[in-house]
Amino acid sequence: QVRLVESGGGLVQAGDSLRLSCALSGGTLSSYAMGWFRQAPGKEREFVATISWSGTMKRYADSVKGRFTISRDNAKNTVSLQMISQKPEDTDMYYCAAENHPYGVEESYEYDYWGQGTQVTVTS
Repeated sequence: QVRLVESGGGLVQAGDSLRLSCALSGGTLSSYAMGWFRQAPGKEREFVATISWSGTMKRYADSVKGRFTISRDNAKNTVSLQMISQKPEDTDMYYCAAENHPYGVEESYEYDYWGQGTQVTVTS
């Protein structure tokens, strides 16, 4: 059974950097497009970034483009989200997701597996 576990969340100040990591077990990461989403209480889950099997195709939400970078290491079965120049509005629970497809999409319901989430809090 595929399992995703996020880590790396924490409390930072605006302008600081944080790196999230997601480890996949029970499968091979290279078989999945990967995505990062975030969600605040009472709001819809929002797309953040996605990366294809090979890592050559990446997409970002407009709100994070230029500040966040998604990457993957298929040999280690991990995907990361490097976040720089963080803003208070980046405060959310961040979720890692896997889709059995060569490339990912922005729609959360298209993903097959989800992690439990890791909290990111950015103070002003």
